[in-house]
Amino acid sequence: MQQSNGYIITFSVILTVVLGLLLSGTSQLLGPIQKKAVELDTKKQILGAVLESSELSAMKAEEILEFYDNRISSKVVDYEGNEIEKDEDGNEIIAENVDVAKNYKLAPEKRKYPVFIFHQEGNEDDAEAIIVQLYGAGLWDEIWGFLALDTDLNTIEGVTFGHKGETPGLGARITEGSVQNRYQGKKIFDDSGEFRSVDMQKGEGKDYSGEDHKVDGLSGATITANGVNAMLENYLKAYKSYFEKRQKS
Repeated sequence: MQQSNGYIITFSVILTVVLGLLLSGTSQLLGPIQKKAVELDTKKQILGAVLESSELSAMKAEEILEFYDNRISSKVVDYEGNEIEKDEDGNEIIAENVDVAKNYKLAPEKRKYPVFIFHQEGNEDDAEAIIVQLYGAGLWDEIWGFLALDTDLNTIEGVTFGHKGETPGLGARITEGSVQNRYQGKKIFDDSGEFRSVDMQKGEGKDYSGEDHKVDGLSGATITANGVNAMLENYLKAYKSYFEKRQKS
């Protein structure tokens, strides 16, 4: 039986309202769960720069969050290495909540730079490593990471890398532990104190164990490797003033 236009319009409006309410309710229900999942993933990545993957994988979600709270303190600094506690509107700035992708669109001098201090339990002054955040562009999309420095603020203790769309088996290998471990023990300053960063080389299979500023590359993923190199150089250089101020303190 053919329905009138009024019936069709009324039915469509009711259906739209009902679906809208269902979607809104689902969003409110899942919102806190999604937020908690993002928080857990971020803190796992930060801790991954100083802990072995086997240690993290052995922890339950609640244990990871508790460990993070007991062993990590955080702050935000500017390009000059000065700690900033409030934004332009007077709101408190929390390092874990800094939107690094949004910051990346700003000039380096205007960005906010999170710093995470890995310390002895119960003693924030007894630092074991300083972790900084990284962000850049790979072959297809964004790449990011966290890099931990020893308290000499020169020797790399560990890194974690992530990506949004690098090629599986090629550029996506930056997330593999065997690739990330290549950075352990490398230096970001040379013997004269000049900033050098660390470069992933073209090609793969060479031994750079005697080189302070070089790591083996990714076969078939030169553009991703170049993106990682640019990311490290740009962000470590931006943290340089903070490193120097901390060394003098």
